[in-house]
Amino acid sequence: MEENKIQINLSPEVADGTYSNLAIIAHSSSEFIIDFVCMMPGAKQANVKSRVILSPENTKKLLLALQENVGKFEQHFGKIKINNNSVPGTLPMSFGGGEA
Repeated sequence: MEENKIQINLSPEVADGTYSNLAIIAHSSSEFIIDFVCMMPGAKQANVKSRVILSPENTKKLLLALQENVGKFEQHFGKIKINNNSVPGTLPMSFGGGEA
């Protein structure tokens, strides 16, 4: 049986990536919206750097893939510590969740 293969291209602009230290998550009955933000210490305002819109099924698949990869990371490098007080006045990574 021949595998279905897909070729994924990564442009140089996208390969550079975008740093985010805040994610705002909202949802409706048909989709999840994740806004990735870079919040600078002491700043009163920040801009969304990237928005990803996912179906509920693909959001669940992303959650499971992240859980698996965090587990592998922690096995190799040690437990990831979460310090929500590291930057005063910033919001936790999971802030949001209201209806879009």
